[in-house]
Amino acid sequence: MTGTAKVRIVFSATEQEKKNIVTKADELKLPVAELMRRSVKAYDSESAQEELGALADQAKAAAERAADSIDEMLAFVEASNQRIEEMEMKAALRTSESA
Repeated sequence: MTGTAKVRIVFSATEQEKKNIVTKADELKLPVAELMRRSVKAYDSESAQEELGALADQAKAAAERAADSIDEMLAFVEASNQRIEEMEMKAALRTSESA
């Protein structure tokens, strides 16, 4: 805390919410008031939006890379199928010529 607290804030919570808050404060070995102050500092919607935007950009780039890889693999499989078909045609031709 950067200064001495001068104002008291009271808010309503359900029994379960209170229990969750107290439990979290105990886990962190913090007074509930300090947990609340830190929670407010940690919650910055603008930076959260920026982080979500960055994550979305990364997800989009990963999806594009995956799509490119899939396209490359499909092209490889198609070329392979074409080679197999040509080999089968040649084998069938040799079989019919020798019969």
